[in-house]
Amino acid sequence: MKIATIALKEHELDMPDTIADFNQLAPLYRWMEWLTFGPFLWECRLAFLPEMRCKKSALVLGDGDGRFTARLLRENPQIEIEAVDASEAMLRQLMRRAGHSAVHVRTHLADARQLDFLAGSFDLVATHFFLDCLTTEEIAPLATELRGRMAPGAAWVISEFAIPDTFYGRFVAGPLVSALYLAFRLLTGLAIRRLPDHRKALVEAGFMLSKQRRWLGGLLVSEMWLA
Repeated sequence: MKIATIALKEHELDMPDTIADFNQLAPLYRWMEWLTFGPFLWECRLAFLPEMRCKKSALVLGDGDGRFTARLLRENPQIEIEAVDASEAMLRQLMRRAGHSAVHVRTHLADARQLDFLAGSFDLVATHFFLDCLTTEEIAPLATELRGRMAPGAAWVISEFAIPDTFYGRFVAGPLVSALYLAFRLLTGLAIRRLPDHRKALVEAGFMLSKQRRWLGGLLVSEMWLA
């Protein structure tokens, strides 16, 4: 799947009015992460990077300012990437960070819940701190759709927040996640108020959990699921 051109709005769909607006956060996104969680969100994104070096075609949903996409391109210069985001400002940041490797990226300003426009088969899907912007009911059809577009043995790499079923989870992680949702509701209009059960949705779609890593007592988790 050789991509010869770059089109920021090559596929622009009608997006629901309820979609959050992350445009104003694009220039600040990296520093907001560091001020709240230091390097840990970045470490989550890179947890399974070695397994991605042999992949040929990736779908990246909601990468934010594009730091993961840029790093993936440096580690795997031959990979072709379809990047989907509902924020035009975030996509601009992504393409800027991609630099000369941007010839390997095609961007789509779109709601990731509407992938009817997207053609192709992928051996890698990456969603880092993206599924927490959806409900379990929204992830379920997305997971089913993605599995149908993934090659046999393809990997879906996920980084997310989690609330462990422990004292720490109830009294530290839980209130912290609630505070984060409140902050993003005020800053972006994000309507979601609690973490979805993405594992349930993926299992029901036929994915199998292959690897998992945790940080900060289980507050942050990185997972690799196989199609």
